[in-house]
Amino acid sequence: MALPVVAVVGRPNVGKSTLFNRLIGQRLSIVDDAPGVTRDRIYSKCEWAGREFMLVDTGGIEPKTDDKILLQMRRQAQIAIDSASVIVLVTDLKCGVTASDYDVASMLQKSSKPIVLCVNKCDRPGNPDPDFYEFYNLGLGDPIEVSSVHGYGTGDLLDRVVEYLPEQQEGESDEGGIKVAVIGKPNVGKSSLINAVSGEERAIVTDIAGTTRDSTDTIVENSFGRFTFIDTAGIRRKSKVYEDLEHYSVLRSYMAVDRADVAVIVIDASVGFTEQDSKVAGYAHEQGKGCVVAVNKWDIVEKDNNTMNDFTKDLKQNLGFMDYVPFVFISAKTGQRLNKLFELINAVYENNSLRIPTGRLNDILSYATERVQPPSDKGKRLKIYYMTQPSSNPPTFVVFVNSADLFHFSYRRYLENQIREFYGGLEGTPIRFTVRERDRTDTK
Repeated sequence: MALPVVAVVGRPNVGKSTLFNRLIGQRLSIVDDAPGVTRDRIYSKCEWAGREFMLVDTGGIEPKTDDKILLQMRRQAQIAIDSASVIVLVTDLKCGVTASDYDVASMLQKSSKPIVLCVNKCDRPGNPDPDFYEFYNLGLGDPIEVSSVHGYGTGDLLDRVVEYLPEQQEGESDEGGIKVAVIGKPNVGKSSLINAVSGEERAIVTDIAGTTRDSTDTIVENSFGRFTFIDTAGIRRKSKVYEDLEHYSVLRSYMAVDRADVAVIVIDASVGFTEQDSKVAGYAHEQGKGCVVAVNKWDIVEKDNNTMNDFTKDLKQNLGFMDYVPFVFISAKTGQRLNKLFELINAVYENNSLRIPTGRLNDILSYATERVQPPSDKGKRLKIYYMTQPSSNPPTFVVFVNSADLFHFSYRRYLENQIREFYGGLEGTPIRFTVRERDRTDTK
């Protein structure tokens, strides 16, 4: 059974993300003095008094605004409220009760959900500040003093939250299955893809580059299995990253790749392959992740009988260093080939996790060396004694030889191709080799 959801809401710049990070014990949400930093919903598990629940950070709610992004931030917050078991309304002691606080409180009361009123920025321990009592006017019961920066009062806040949680029931694990990082340049349709696979408006979508800032997790369960899709900020060239805030967003995108099992590299079909697409893909390749290239917006491309073949040929040429990667031509808008995307993610994950028994691996080695003799130089021939696989994700092989200098790249590539051939191509995963010299008199 899914964990109960606790939504952290409030107007902009009251310290919601700082409180969220404090409660989960890690810096997951980006924190900055500028209002409107958090835009999408950020989810993380939280545990208190033996109860586990899903805590959700939301963008600041501006009840009265015509701003395009602020309107969608409010929509995202409303979705979190609708799915929550308990709502934590965060206010700011230093600003006092504002007209927006009254509007947000009224909006929350209509939800008929339990509401815990948190008065943040109570940074001095001791007797409450006289302004604290003003927050009773919101009509939400007894407020709780909290300092999200120093941690004061967070225990009392969590005690109140746990009181309102529904009764704990035995059920399914909430593990997220295969972790999939959706990466790419800004404005290629990453958030649209997340919304399409999840069947809900999980992430804000606009035509403004840089809308997504945090790396957000979305759990998707369907006939193909269970997945955690990680939406990320668009990765631009360093020369194009002007704001400190965007620098941290891009850093979070790289961190998302680090913790993912599979990276879906999204390319805009209407623009074509660019140098930055190569750099984004290169990072996932360097980290040894299983990779799928998803060519998005295929529905708006003018096509003839050769369009897909020509596009694929161009991709293979530009991604020559990742010749193992599969391509899928999709449309997040229409849902075109999303089933194929799920199939590829599963296949790539399985290939990236491959373990080959040592006996089988050396059978392949024996066959390969008989078929093509190892190279020699100045009368000295390369001898490969045996291979082992110490790890997977990606499959990594240790090759014991008489001379590392003789183990040329070309023969290494030949052995890699032989392993791929025996295991159906191992589509979507890189293969790593580590070469170790040993004297012929050494024993295994």
